[in-house]
Amino acid sequence: MKISPAHLAFETSLSQEAYLRIRDKILRGEIPMGGVLSRRQLAQELGMSFLPVNEAVQRLESEGLVESRPRVGTRVRIPTPGDIRERYIIREALETQSARLFCQRASEIERNSLMDMAKRLDEEAARVSPDAQAQYAFQSFHLQFHMQIAHWAGSELLCEMLERNQLLVFNWLFDINAESSMPQGWHVELTEVLVGHDPDAASLAMGRHIRTGMSDIQVAITRRFSPNLPPIGRLARPAPAKPDARRAKT
Repeated sequence: MKISPAHLAFETSLSQEAYLRIRDKILRGEIPMGGVLSRRQLAQELGMSFLPVNEAVQRLESEGLVESRPRVGTRVRIPTPGDIRERYIIREALETQSARLFCQRASEIERNSLMDMAKRLDEEAARVSPDAQAQYAFQSFHLQFHMQIAHWAGSELLCEMLERNQLLVFNWLFDINAESSMPQGWHVELTEVLVGHDPDAASLAMGRHIRTGMSDIQVAITRRFSPNLPPIGRLARPAPAKPDARRAKT
């Protein structure tokens, strides 16, 4: 059967909608880390056919947000400490360059606007409740703050790489699941350096900003998930072989 371009475009748009809505469920905590994703159940919930939902889940899997194994199923991926560290390393490489370029290129209006965002973000961080809806709104604004730096840095490629690699989305999940809190005045302190005129200092400040709390998040997520729910596909470490008793006597 020949598929018309209009039908293909419709399926693509449904797949994109399914992707955004399923990802939204994950970011809101409705499907937590380790939570199972049933494609048929999701299709029923979203009022869609199986095909666009299946394509959306495959996309989430390719991005590393979910994982699937035969006879095991599909679930939201639980990161290892190594996964978290690698994401932070890549994010630091991109965002330190964004900070450097922002410091060099941003207009005064953009610098003042970023400071306004930083003040609001720190104010919200100090009073945000653990309620899922409040956390979702706060993390959305936090993501917007960091993406705005990349946008005002004047590099479309940096913006695309941050979005394509889902680095800020992953950090969103890490923060939520580790129940981490932000230091007081954290973003104003960062922005005071970024709006100055020292690109090297801006790059260093962003690096410190991103690395702050990384180890705590690694430990918190491992403690919370690993003992009871090891990642799919991870084999248990074999017990060390017992020494040969006869050889031990010699």
